[in-house]
Amino acid sequence: MFARRHEPELVITDQDHQQGAPAAPVTLVEYGDFECPYSREAAKTVQALQREFGNDLRFVFRHFPLAEKHPHAIQASEAAEAAAAQGDFWSMYAMLFAHQWELEYSDLMDYAGRLGLEKTAFGEALKAHKYFDRVRTDVATGRRHGVTGTPTFFVNGERQVGDDDPRALTIAIRKVLSSQTMR
Repeated sequence: MFARRHEPELVITDQDHQQGAPAAPVTLVEYGDFECPYSREAAKTVQALQREFGNDLRFVFRHFPLAEKHPHAIQASEAAEAAAAQGDFWSMYAMLFAHQWELEYSDLMDYAGRLGLEKTAFGEALKAHKYFDRVRTDVATGRRHGVTGTPTFFVNGERQVGDDDPRALTIAIRKVLSSQTMR
């Protein structure tokens, strides 16, 4: 089920972390939190959807750390951005969700080392909060689109309301694909 609101268009930019073809007929955007157990489960859902829909699906991840509930969420998002600056967002994304209860600075530094990142630059970026504004930009766009919790999904710009389990998202994606084939 989709909610229609008078929200601004959900525009994908070069700053967004994307997997899949930019011209894919379906774009799935998730606002997530690396410390949120529901976002961790959503990462598994997204992987299943990517396997099922292949080249028909582009996935975009945006940060929405719920700092009041998850004290390490902002730093984890900053770590993902520090990894992205070294060309490795998606590996850090997977590492953070795999080790969701270990998000202290020392843990993040360990993950950077495991991923082969340049640890000095990574650590300095975290200490200086170099990517805080980048994370804050995602949060601001999420709020403009009515995001209040994580995970929150959008299918081709339409907010997914209700269930965000694999079945519900599969139905939403199939609905978009079938509407495009009828044109």
